Parts: sequence; C-alpha cells; structure tokens
Amino acid sequence: MKTIKALVLGFLVWIFGVVAFGSIYQLPILRDRYLQANIGLALLVPPLIWMAAKLYYERNGTMHGLKLGVLMLITSTVMDALVTVPIMIVPYGGSYASFFGSLDFWLIAFEFVAIATLYWWFNVRPTHTGSSC
Repeated sequence: MKTIKALVLGFLVWIFGVVAFGSIYQLPILRDRYLQANIGLALLVPPLIWMAAKLYYERNGTMHGLKLGVLMLITSTVMDALVTVPIMIVPYGGSYASFFGSLDFWLIAFEFVAIATLYWWFNVRPTHTGSSC
C-alpha cells in the first residue's frame, strides 16, 4: 500500500510539473521559452518533491527516501514516455531520444531522488541515541 502511495504522489508531481512547464513556457520572459520553462521546472521540482515526501511520511511511511525518490521518478518518467513526449515533444520536432537524453531531464531526475532522500535524512531516518560504550 505504501508503494502505491509513493506512485500516486509521483503521478501528482508529474501533473503539477507538466502544468507548471506549460504555464511557464507561455510567459514572455526569455527569448528561449524552452529554456525558460526548464529553469522554472527545475526551481519548482524541489518544493514539489519535498511536499510529496512530507505527505508520504505523514502517516508512518517507512520507505527509505532514496527508494521513495526513485519510485516517484519512475512514475513521472513513465508518464513522460506515455503522454508528455508523444503530445508535447514529438509534434514539435522532438523525439524520445532528445527528451530523455537532455541534460535538463537528468537534472530534474537527480532532484527527484536527492530531495526525497534529503527529506528522509532530515525528518525521518532513525537516530541511535544509545550509548556508544
């Protein structure tokens, strides 16, 4: 059940990420809108993952943060492969290889895993308070 919760949270992060990417892309700030949207997404993903981890651990979640981050990343990546790339990338001349081979994608993937792990490290991990004798 806790794995399903992690997958659902990954799905929700993906939804917020896609909506944010599309919204930020529409703002007339930079000349390169794709770069603008990726910068915005890279700045938005850490708080999204932090909140998702908080929701996961709220009711005694026990999964290691690294595993939680990887599960949320897998969910988001599968949704990208099934929805984002065919609908938002391929029609505009992109490809699966250009999307998944992009440094932007891997930076955000790293954020998924790192932020979930950091949340676990600071808020969940068991600490040993016994004597060291």
